[in-house]
Amino acid sequence: MDNRFATAFVIACVLSLISTIYMAASIGTDFWYEYRSPVQENSSDLNKSIWDEFVSDEADEKTYNDALFRYNGTVGLWRRCITISKNMHWYSPPERTESFDVVTKCVSFTLTEQFMEKFVDPGNHNSGIDLLRTYLWRCQFLLPFVSLGLMCFGALIGLCACICRSLYPTIATGILHLLAGLCTLGSVSCYVAGIELLHQKLELPDNVSGEFGWSFCLACVSAPLQFMASALFIWAAHTNRKEYTLMKAYRVA
Repeated sequence: MDNRFATAFVIACVLSLISTIYMAASIGTDFWYEYRSPVQENSSDLNKSIWDEFVSDEADEKTYNDALFRYNGTVGLWRRCITISKNMHWYSPPERTESFDVVTKCVSFTLTEQFMEKFVDPGNHNSGIDLLRTYLWRCQFLLPFVSLGLMCFGALIGLCACICRSLYPTIATGILHLLAGLCTLGSVSCYVAGIELLHQKLELPDNVSGEFGWSFCLACVSAPLQFMASALFIWAAHTNRKEYTLMKAYRVA
């Protein structure tokens, strides 16, 4: 094997490994989107009601998003989290201090919630199903797992190529990484579109801002790494095969 192809193969493997780690971390963390709001004291019956509804199995989209807006919420692919006072005084407000001890509480999305229909008017089941937001949500949830699976399968093919001491099978690895990159890019695009459509229907309250978090950024970085790894795998395998064919033809001649 030519040193050029071996170097390209090693670089592609490193890029693939980094992108896999980034993608796995992105899927497993809860900071795809973050809200920033004034600290709530959790000293009223209204705040208690919001918290109870947030953890309820029957919480609809509007209910838990209202809590996310109000309590510095963060959202991942699997969980939603809010930041509340560590010592909650539901019936008698505590003495006001300059700062409050806070703790993050998270609730996992169930599979039913992941595949539940989104409504034109969030929280209003009589407003009709919003098919666009429904399928955007499902794609943003499923595509990262498809991407991760494709990369793992590609890694197995690459391992077989190393055992066989041949670069040609890595063409399949490159194609799988290309598909994985498209899935990651599709997931990121679906997430951005879904967030924008949600905020058009549920406007952020005053003094509340939102921004994409570091989990989302990891997914964004993972996509170009997958594309670069794909290009290197395909180039190394194709060029090595071409030179081998020319050398064989030269020897026959």
